[in-house]
Amino acid sequence: MSYQVIARKYRPQRFSDVVGQEHVTQTLSQAIAQKRIAHAYLFCGPRGTGKTTIARIFAKCLNCADGPKVDFDDADEKCREIAEGRSIDVLEIDGASNNGVEQVRELRETVKYAPASSRYKIYIIDEVHMLTVAAFNALLKTLEEPPAHVKFMFATTDPEKVLPTILSRCQRFDLRRIPVPLILKQLQHIARQERVEADDAALYAIARGCDGGMRDAESALDQLISFCAGKIAEDDVLSMYGLTAQAQLLALAQAIIAGDAATALKELDHLARQGKDLGRLLSDLLRHFRNLVICQVSPAEANLIEASEVEMAALRDQARQITPEAATRIMEVLSQCEMSLRDAASRKIVIEITLLKAIRASRASSLDDVLRQLQQLRASETPPDASGPAGATAPSGPATLTPPAPAPAAPPRAALADEPTPPPPRTAAPAGGLQGEALETLWASLVEAAQRASPFLKSYLVEAHPVSFARNVFTIGFDPEFAHHVGLVNNAKNHALLQTKLHELGHGHPQIEFVVADRPPQRQAPTAAKEPNGGAAKSAAVKSATPDPATFKNDPLIQKALEVFRGTITEVRG
Repeated sequence: MSYQVIARKYRPQRFSDVVGQEHVTQTLSQAIAQKRIAHAYLFCGPRGTGKTTIARIFAKCLNCADGPKVDFDDADEKCREIAEGRSIDVLEIDGASNNGVEQVRELRETVKYAPASSRYKIYIIDEVHMLTVAAFNALLKTLEEPPAHVKFMFATTDPEKVLPTILSRCQRFDLRRIPVPLILKQLQHIARQERVEADDAALYAIARGCDGGMRDAESALDQLISFCAGKIAEDDVLSMYGLTAQAQLLALAQAIIAGDAATALKELDHLARQGKDLGRLLSDLLRHFRNLVICQVSPAEANLIEASEVEMAALRDQARQITPEAATRIMEVLSQCEMSLRDAASRKIVIEITLLKAIRASRASSLDDVLRQLQQLRASETPPDASGPAGATAPSGPATLTPPAPAPAAPPRAALADEPTPPPPRTAAPAGGLQGEALETLWASLVEAAQRASPFLKSYLVEAHPVSFARNVFTIGFDPEFAHHVGLVNNAKNHALLQTKLHELGHGHPQIEFVVADRPPQRQAPTAAKEPNGGAAKSAAVKSATPDPATFKNDPLIQKALEVFRGTITEVRG
């Protein structure tokens, strides 16, 4: 008997032998059991995933003795004829070489005749997307209403090229890429049957390099058996595919996580000198960090990760060394490089730059983290002692301390601890709106309340001024020189904050509007709300608190912000 390649020798002969396509084989088995057999089927999917194989097995099920049934006898003559490709009632047609109108017309003539010795006349058309538009149109009527004894089975790697009118007349089945663990298991079975000694690492490398195609994996194993003439080692597989060894990939990922640029560039140079496929290296690196993120955010879902035991142990170890946010930023850098690598003149240089960017991205801080750090620094500063000397709050000059005004006497019912304190009275803006001193007083109180809730919003409000408060709308203006601040503060978060503070000040739920408007000459920058005997002192304190540029730049909090943002100060405003 002549030699048979592994891909043909171990080709599945029944549905139970098909690997990784249970969603298709189970549906077809149930259709046979329920006698719900359609007249046309379309099998789609990548190469080597079992499209034509499933069509042949389905043909066996339909034309076997005492069928249709799934559990046919392997010794059945009808099934053997189909398996060997010599059945006159199961015709396999190559769509690439029989793609014209004339061939389709011949097919239309032959479908009229009953099968010679089988139950059905079955047409298996491979690469059906290669048919011309005219050929598809010539097939439409026959495909929609074929004789009862005719079944069509189409296979294609590119269903998008099949006319929608053809798709609508078929039952479509999409085959998936076969997972690496299933391919590895099948290769181990074949190696045992062929009495070939092969490392698990070598077989895993084959499964990883075949991109989900079982036929490609079996062909590679066949080639390696001839090449090695003995034990198949991982290095042999890596040389054939141009793949990176698992240990080298893990070392490169570890260098990125550790921020070791020298080691990362050294590893890349070593791989490039070995002739590794740098595009494939980038894809493997991106897949590794994707698995790393999955391992971090969903450790219980191990089935989402296709990795060996060694790689899983490394993933768990690296997951403790980096945050999911940092790993995600690295993935973004690698993804951008993958899109630009196709047109690169020097792939190595592009990937070197990408590795440096990835290391920097792993060390970068998000804006939210920076703001949180600044808030913590501000909170950690010792607040000025209100009972201390006046110089502590107004270092530029002496200030008169005014004792706090006595609190008003509480009504008798306020003495009861179990009764809630009544809320402040809510008042709406008068029809004509608040004006003059009343508007300025409310504005000062609003700025003070906003400062406690959001120091960053307050930093913008000090450049603003109240325009009006009428018809339940509080209008806030910015001088033309600060017009760009309108776009910075005009967002839902700031609107909600100011509405809440106005509500707490007893003004219902007004709307907020930011506009560009000149500040009236008589209005000054916002100060604290006036209090008896204390307004003059607070006004003086606010004026004296405006730092000079040199003092401001030397402030420890400002220095920390400059360090985090890597920025410089261009202007200091009071």
